[in-house]
Amino acid sequence: MAETLPTLPDEARGSVDSLVWHWYDLICPFCYVGQDRTRLLEELSLRVVEIGFEIHPETPATGRYVGPRRGAMYDNLEREAELAGLPLRWPDRIANSRCALSAVEWARRAAPDQAPALRAGLFRAHFALGEDIADEATVLRHAAEARIAIDRLVEALADGSADELLRRGERAGRLLGVRATPTWRVKGRLVQGLLPRDEMARLARAQPPPAAP
Repeated sequence: MAETLPTLPDEARGSVDSLVWHWYDLICPFCYVGQDRTRLLEELSLRVVEIGFEIHPETPATGRYVGPRRGAMYDNLEREAELAGLPLRWPDRIANSRCALSAVEWARRAAPDQAPALRAGLFRAHFALGEDIADEATVLRHAAEARIAIDRLVEALADGSADELLRRGERAGRLLGVRATPTWRVKGRLVQGLLPRDEMARLARAQPPPAAP
């Protein structure tokens, strides 16, 4: 069974230096590669709490066509994905991620042991399999593969309770200064963007900053 962790920063009690808060979006390629940085943090004995954060709420339900990805930034992301063992096939559309993020946010409360598999499956669906994660049927199929109770998830998506959990996570992030993804809060420091592995490891090993007087 996975360790029970607080779901949001304001739920944490006692010392939280070993907790890392990570805000991500399933359509963010830096977050896709960022799965590797999260694994690194966990290998260094930190516990990572993953929180959904929609970065493009203006995206229509049908998605937005972006076409081929070319340039140094994309070349670098492809190299990083390869080094991390993450297959990457650029989708030609940016999907609306609200439904998928809401499903994962609901799952990490209702089915915390299965939520990581759902999150990873939806990342893979968007960045490796060419699937539309805005489609509720796609989300539910991946939830079923992660052994999540589909009837309960369908109800939470329909009545808005899953979306409200996502809103709570987004509000918690904004209060701490999160404006983009990926963002990690490591030992009191806000880390925005995909840092090199060695720099992320250095931050993980560093002492937390002194508390304000």
